[in-house]
Amino acid sequence: MKPIICVLLLSVSALASGLDTLVKIDTGWVSGSGTGVRVYKGIPYAAAPAGPLRWKPPQPAQPWKGILVAKNFPANCPQAPLLPGPQSEDCLGLNVWTPVHSAAARLPVMVWIYGGGFQIGGTSQSAYDGEALAAQGVVLVSVNYRLGMFGFLAHPALNQESPQGVSGNYALLDMVAALKWVQRNIGAFGGDPHNVTILGESAGGTAVCLLMVLPQAEGLFQKVISESAAWMFGPISHLTESWYGRVPMTKFGEKLGTDLAALRAKSTADLMKSLPPPMTRNDAAERGEAYMPVVDGWVIPDDPARLFASGKFHHVALIAGTNADEGTLLGGPPVRNLEQYRKWAAQRVGGLADRLLSLYPAATDADAHAAAAQSSGDLTFLYGTRSVLRAASKLNLKAFQYQFTRVNAIGRQIHWGSFHASEIPYVFETLPDSVYGTQSSFLGDFSVNPDTYNEQDRKLSQAMSAAWVAFAKTGNPNGPGLVAWPPFAGKESYMEFGDQIAAKESLRKKQIDFMSEFSDGLRSHADPRPAEPRP
Repeated sequence: MKPIICVLLLSVSALASGLDTLVKIDTGWVSGSGTGVRVYKGIPYAAAPAGPLRWKPPQPAQPWKGILVAKNFPANCPQAPLLPGPQSEDCLGLNVWTPVHSAAARLPVMVWIYGGGFQIGGTSQSAYDGEALAAQGVVLVSVNYRLGMFGFLAHPALNQESPQGVSGNYALLDMVAALKWVQRNIGAFGGDPHNVTILGESAGGTAVCLLMVLPQAEGLFQKVISESAAWMFGPISHLTESWYGRVPMTKFGEKLGTDLAALRAKSTADLMKSLPPPMTRNDAAERGEAYMPVVDGWVIPDDPARLFASGKFHHVALIAGTNADEGTLLGGPPVRNLEQYRKWAAQRVGGLADRLLSLYPAATDADAHAAAAQSSGDLTFLYGTRSVLRAASKLNLKAFQYQFTRVNAIGRQIHWGSFHASEIPYVFETLPDSVYGTQSSFLGDFSVNPDTYNEQDRKLSQAMSAAWVAFAKTGNPNGPGLVAWPPFAGKESYMEFGDQIAAKESLRKKQIDFMSEFSDGLRSHADPRPAEPRP
């Protein structure tokens, strides 16, 4: 992400009167573009984590001379070739959208962390364009972070060279570094460093919840919006111990050899070729993913579920929610008839299969896939989301739940319903865009037809976007012209955003109670961690 520098003679006194397209930050001058909302793309917040800095915590960005012309998104961090655009290990950059012309404005700040299973993603996806959110009176920041093997590789040799004796979780430390950049610099863009909301979806939704338990992130944000966080209360791997029957993360790294210098000397392409694909399961013992967040005792001090249940997290305001058909992601479970559904249930929950089948009934072969997808989505997304909300409510923190139920044109086209990530362009007001659209090439060659979206979609997008902004401003998603959104506490209320916008209670309680019981059973029968108390 080499900055484009042009050297100009500037009259600093002429720039001091207000926020022009030129901004002075701690590493140099930055030039943006735009009028009503100005955007600054590809600002380095850390040094390139390549060569000797590969698999190390992020290091400070180097100052530059002249002006950084910030008109291009940072390169995508190395990943499978699913997104358009260049890739580079020199990828730790961020983007800023600001509506103000005075650095003294002190607007609320929203920091977006993208999803993609911690394996893919980038800030350049057009569905994440921050202009519409910024136009409502916030400063929007989106952040690149390391992915896959570059963001999470654990290795005994890395443990040995670390002052803390740990490895992995570099991507989470990238996010912390970006939030510290916000603290130092966002005031120059008219933002208030004391009013920061972090928000993310999928892996980003998981990340913002994990940041709530990271000691390094304390004081860097005041509010959290978690969209479709995955496996927040599911079993997690440990760096060096076998937790919940999982292989220690360093065991994956050991398979690469012991010569750390040789690994760092490899090119990006060669290194990616030499490693097994992420998120694989080599055998029944190696449950879990090789390149994911890990309990290391320093970045993630303990099992996040245990930390949340015991109140050991940053006490901030929270919105957390899911989509109605999360389980249809990537086509859903491999179930096409009742027999396959019964076998799948037995593999999934063992002796509790009959209860799962009764709570997610399927009378015909045609019903089987949808029932399996619903149960899979509830276990992976809704169960953990409710658990985090309960933990926050137990401490009387401001906590609000939502469910997105709108089936849009893409959901109908690919038969995924109100699918995972479908809420994103509604929140960003970037309809008819989609993270699964042509630009991201997730699902092959299909296009988004703008004519299939209507006034109802537009109004829903405006309402969601306005609620998110209201929460960023005040810690409360209610405001003029918005449907009253009650807090989660007490009746476990939630807001449904769909064909109608309405407050409801106790979202899928019987089903999620079952998922909680199943997850507790996994923990109580796995060594060495006993079941943690429920929030």
